[in-house]
Amino acid sequence: MLETSKKMLLIGASLIALAGSAPALAASAEKTSSSVAEQAQQQVNINSASAADIAKSLKGIGLKTAEAIVAYRDAHGAFKSLESITMVKGVGSKTLKKNSARILLK
Repeated sequence: MLETSKKMLLIGASLIALAGSAPALAASAEKTSSSVAEQAQQQVNINSASAADIAKSLKGIGLKTAEAIVAYRDAHGAFKSLESITMVKGVGSKTLKKNSARILLK
């Protein structure tokens, strides 16, 4: 009888532990899916986007630098590679690295 009580306590404790971890697992899965969705939403085509859209979508790029990107594009034509955006004053390799997944060249 005592052995059965111990087993029941063990089963109960296991169920409580599992129930406590379920919200954490759900939150983790939700965070991952929202990160993927957020990244997809923030991609921007630097060869056609407005300065406002570029500034809104890229990290570390303000409106002034975004306007410089558009001016460079207008003067020199479409960007042909991700690295070519570093030709714009104010956009360095660190900024490019932070944003490479967000930049489209279509």
